[in-house]
Amino acid sequence: MGFCLNSHITKVIFMTEGKIIVISAPSGSGKSTIINSILDSGTFDLEFSVSATNRHPRQGEENGVHYHFLTTEAFREAVENGEFIEWEEVYPGRYYGTLRSEIDRMISGGKNVILDIDVKGALNVKEIYGDRARTIFIEPPSIDELRRRLESRGTDDAERISVRVGRARYELSLAPEFDARIINDDLPAAIAETTGVIAQFLGE
Repeated sequence: MGFCLNSHITKVIFMTEGKIIVISAPSGSGKSTIINSILDSGTFDLEFSVSATNRHPRQGEENGVHYHFLTTEAFREAVENGEFIEWEEVYPGRYYGTLRSEIDRMISGGKNVILDIDVKGALNVKEIYGDRARTIFIEPPSIDELRRRLESRGTDDAERISVRVGRARYELSLAPEFDARIINDDLPAAIAETTGVIAQFLGE
């Protein structure tokens, strides 16, 4: 008596976990311009992390697309539960932060993530994710040049500029703890150097 054995071959797909790029800088160093230029170029397949906030959505903003909109109570509860990799009270009663679940969701799906967060937050990301994260610090050529750039914006008064410069001095003291440091003395050169650091990290 014969019999037929049907063999079922299971195809296993191994998905490579994504990587995290964190770019930080003192205010006025050109960080946002560099990040936007890299994203707009389409050189890399990068996803920009969606932050959480307790402010109300503005017209046209969608939850989970522009921000994760949380109530103040929910935001504070998430802080207490350690759900943020970084968060900040940017002014009294207004919170912004990066949810660890947001980052884990993207990198576990094989996506590379780019974060634009403050210096202390960047170092916290590095501590949590280790070699899966690459931290990049964008530096102004000097404190005097940083002050000049902030003054040329025309958006802050002298007192606010002094506060920003004071904070910049502190942030610059933490620059040696970053994986890469780039001086933004010439914008195209800084963009090219940042692009090179990312390319090397992603193996592209």
